[in-house]
Amino acid sequence: MQSNIRNFCIIAHIDHGKSTLCDRMMEFTQTLSKRELKEQTLDQMDLEQERGITIKLQPVRMDFEYKNTKWMLNLIDTPGHVDFHYEVSRSLAAVEGAILLVDATQGIQAQTLANLYLAMEQELTIIPVINKIDLPNANVLETQNAIQELIGGKKEDILKVSAKTGEGVLGVLKTVVNKVPAPLGDEAKNAQALIFDSFYDSYKGVVAYVRMVEGTFKDRDEVFMKGAAREAEILELGVFRPALIKQPELKAGQIGYIATGLKDVGECRVGDTIVENSKKAVTQPLAGYKKIKPIVFASFYPRDGEKYNQLRDALEKLSLNDASFEFYPESSKALGRGFRGGFLGLLHLEIMQERLKREFDMDLVFTVPSVEFKIKLRNTRGFDPKDLDQDNLLTINSPQDLPEPSKIESILEPFVRLEVITTSPFMGALMELLSKKRSIYKSTSYLDQNRLILTYELPLQEIITNLHDEIKSASKGYASINYEFLNFRENDLVKLDILVAEELKEEFSRIIPKENAPRIARNILKKLKDSLPKQSFMVKLQAAINGKIIA
Repeated sequence: MQSNIRNFCIIAHIDHGKSTLCDRMMEFTQTLSKRELKEQTLDQMDLEQERGITIKLQPVRMDFEYKNTKWMLNLIDTPGHVDFHYEVSRSLAAVEGAILLVDATQGIQAQTLANLYLAMEQELTIIPVINKIDLPNANVLETQNAIQELIGGKKEDILKVSAKTGEGVLGVLKTVVNKVPAPLGDEAKNAQALIFDSFYDSYKGVVAYVRMVEGTFKDRDEVFMKGAAREAEILELGVFRPALIKQPELKAGQIGYIATGLKDVGECRVGDTIVENSKKAVTQPLAGYKKIKPIVFASFYPRDGEKYNQLRDALEKLSLNDASFEFYPESSKALGRGFRGGFLGLLHLEIMQERLKREFDMDLVFTVPSVEFKIKLRNTRGFDPKDLDQDNLLTINSPQDLPEPSKIESILEPFVRLEVITTSPFMGALMELLSKKRSIYKSTSYLDQNRLILTYELPLQEIITNLHDEIKSASKGYASINYEFLNFRENDLVKLDILVAEELKEEFSRIIPKENAPRIARNILKKLKDSLPKQSFMVKLQAAINGKIIA
C-alpha cells in the first residue's frame, strides 16, 4: 500500500472559487506551467467556461514535495449547482477527504450545506477553508463563526485563502497531506476498481474514470465488468494531469483512467466494478452508487425528421458520461418522432439542450418541462402489471399517458423539502412569495445573527415553473436554495387540455392543481395567441378540463 497518496475533492456552492483554487493548486505543484494554465483549467467544456460553473467532475493528479517526501495528490473538482448533486456524490465515493470552501463575501450557502452533509455521511475528513479574503467586502470573522457553529472544531483550524492571489494555498496542500488519511487497499490482492465517471472516445472506445480499490491493473490486462458481465482488454491506462497521461500500471489507492475499447455505451456504466477476468468468479463487486431518479421530464424532437437516428446516437453518447440522464423514444402527431428525457432539474435540462446543439449540431424542438406523477386506480383491470409499482400505483411522466378520468381514484405528485438561506431583511418577502406556492412552512433556523434558513415542503411542480428566479428577485440576489425529494402526496390535480381551432393538441396538455386551473389556462392561451401566426379566418384557442371549456 502506498501511504504517500492523498485523495480529496473540493465541495462548495456555485461561484465560491472552487475552480480557481484548483488552478492555484496545479500552479503551486507545477502540474501545469503558468503558460498552460488558463482561468478554470479543469472546466474543459466551452459551456463551463462561458457560464463560470462546473458541470462535469474533473480529476487531476498533482505531485507535491513536502517533508522530504513526494506526495501523490488526487483532486476531483466537483460541480456546485443543486442539479449536479449526483456528480458530487460520485466524487465523494472515490476520495477520503473534502475541502469545504466558503466565500468570505457570501458566507455559507444552501448547496454548501447539502454537499457538506453528503461528505459527512461518507465519513470523509473535512478541511474548512475560507476563500476570497483579499476582497474589501470579505467578512472573515462572521464566516469563521458560522463554519465553527456548523462543523465544530477550533477556529484556528479554519484556513483562510485567496485562490485568486494564491495567498494561503500552500497551507491548504500541507493540511491535505497532514489530515486526509491514506487510502486503504492492498496492491497484492485481486484487482478491483470502481468506475466513477466515463466518456466515449472514437479511437479508445469507452474510457472509464476509476478509483483503484484493491490490486494492480497493467496495460493489456484482460478485465471483466461485474455489473454488465462484459469482458474487455485494457488498451491504455494512466492518470489525469489533467490531460490523459499514459502509465504502465494503476495500483490500489490511485485514481486514473482505463480505456476499455468497448463500443457499446451500456457496457461500462458508472458505479460498475472492473475486476481481473481470470479472477472474476472470486472477486466481489463494490457497493457502487445509489441509482438516481430523474425528477424533471421534457420531450425533444428534431426539426428535420431525417435526423432522428443522429439524435438517438447523440443521446446515447451523452447518457454514457451522465448516468442520471434517461431517455426513450416517443412520437407526436404534430412533431413526428422524438424522445422523452428525464433530468435532475431545469439547469440540467438547459445544459443538455445546449450540448446537443453545440457538440452534435442538433436543431431541436423542446416541450414544456413536467414532473412524474403516480396514479391511484379504481381498479387495475386492463393495465400491464409491469407498469404498476408495489403499491399498485401507475407512474406517468407525461400528461398524454394519463388514463381516462373514470379509471382514476386520485393523482399523487412529488413533494420536496426546500431550504432557502437568506438574510433577515428579506425574510418577510420570501415567506410571502412561498405562501403563494402551495407550500407547507416547517421551520426557521439561524446560522448567525443575520443569516437564516427557511425550511418548507412543497410540490416539485412549483419549483420547476420559475421559483428560483422569483426567489432571487424577492431577495435581490441575497438568497440561495437547495431542495431534495421527499415523497409522493395526493393532491386535487386535473389534466388541462388545449384546443387550437377546436382540435386537441396533446403537446400542450398539462397536469395542474384544480384551484389554479383558470389562471394557468388563461396564461397559456395568451402566450399562444401572441406566438401563433395570424390567419385570415377565426382560430379558436380554448382550454378544457374533462371536455368542459374553462378559458
